Amino acid sequence: MQKLQQNAETLRNKNRLRWACRRGMLELDVLFMPFVEEAYDDLDEQQQEAFRRLLTCDDPDLFAWFMGHQACEDPELKGMVDYILSRVKV
Repeated sequence: MQKLQQNAETLRNKNRLRWACRRGMLELDVLFMPFVEEAYDDLDEQQQEAFRRLLTCDDPDLFAWFMGHQACEDPELKGMVDYILSRVKV
């Protein structure tokens, strides 16, 4: 029974992540959605937390970081941006 509850909680969390990945910019959706589906589960807890923090950032900042127009000053978030760009094929 406990394992079933854990699986249900994991599914709810994943659904929340999918919802948070839906952004106002298609360019960001194209990066985040495949990453959540294909790579998020392989991250360790610290990396998952960095990704969740990344999703709280404003779209214009995210766009500038991912398109290389501006560098993210937070080293942990910058590392996640670089990792996502290395994993996702656009």
